[in-house]
Amino acid sequence: MTDYFEPWLKYKHPIVRQLAFCIASPNIIQHLPDELEIKNRFEVHDTAFWQQQYIDFQTRLDQLDHDPTPLIEFVQQLKSTRLGLRFEYLFWFWLQDEANQHYQLIQHSIQIIEAKNTLGEIDFLVRNQATKQIEHWEVALKYYLGESNLHLKHWYGLNRSDTLLRKLNHFSEKQFQFTEALDLKIEKKLAVMKGQLYLPDNKDDVAPPSWINTQRRLGQWGHHIAKDFYRLQRHEWICPDLKQSSAAAQFWCNGLYHNKNSLQFYMYRQAPLALFFDINA
Repeated sequence: MTDYFEPWLKYKHPIVRQLAFCIASPNIIQHLPDELEIKNRFEVHDTAFWQQQYIDFQTRLDQLDHDPTPLIEFVQQLKSTRLGLRFEYLFWFWLQDEANQHYQLIQHSIQIIEAKNTLGEIDFLVRNQATKQIEHWEVALKYYLGESNLHLKHWYGLNRSDTLLRKLNHFSEKQFQFTEALDLKIEKKLAVMKGQLYLPDNKDDVAPPSWINTQRRLGQWGHHIAKDFYRLQRHEWICPDLKQSSAAAQFWCNGLYHNKNSLQFYMYRQAPLALFFDINA
C-alpha cells in the first residue's frame, strides 16, 4: 500500500488507527539539528525503535480494533478537544497498558515544585525494563511548515509564534532541566515529537535539512488548490479515518487535506492579499 512503514492504515476503528500512529510513526526529526544550542541534553528515539514498539504491541492493537472499548473509555477522561492532549492520552494508554512489556510507567504529569513555586512539569517518568534506567519522556504532536531555505529557524506552526526552533529550545532550556523526580535519579531524557512536517510546494530545488526524518511521509503546503484532495476533520490530523470523511474539495479554506489514492497530505493556507493584487498598480 505504501513505501513507508505505516501499519496504522490497516486498522478499522478511528481511535485504534490513531493509537497505532502514535506508537509506530517515527519522530519528525531524526537527530537534533547542529544549529540548536543545547543547555540540557536530550535525545530522540530512532525510527527502528518505534517500528519495534509497534511490532511488540501489534497483538494488543488487533484486539482493540475488534473491541476498542478500553481505549475509548480511557481517552474519554480527556475533556479537552486539543489534539496535543489527545495524543498525550493515547500515549499514556500505551505506556500504562499491561501489553507494553518494555516500559513501566512510574507516573504521568509530575509537577516539580520548589519552595511553593512550580518549576515545571514532567510528561512521563518511566522505567526501561531492559536497562532498568529511569527515563524522562516529553511528548509533542506538532505540525510545522517549512519556508525560505528550510533552515531550522524557518519552520512555523499554524500559529507563527509556535516554531520548531522555539519548541526544541523549550525542551532544552525548560522541560529537560530536571535531574530527579519522585526521589528518583533521571538517567535518560527523550523527546517524542510526532505529527508532520510540510515542504513548500514551490521549493522543489531546496534540499531538506539532514535532521528531517525522511523515513516518514512528508506533506506539502501552499496556496494552490490541488485535485482529488478532501478536507480532514480535526481528529484526522493524527490519522485519517478508514472511510473518506468528506467529498473532494471544491472550495478550499485553511486546513489539512488528504488524497486517499496517493496518501499525500496538503496543508492549504490562504495566500496573503498581496499575492493577488499588484500594490503598485
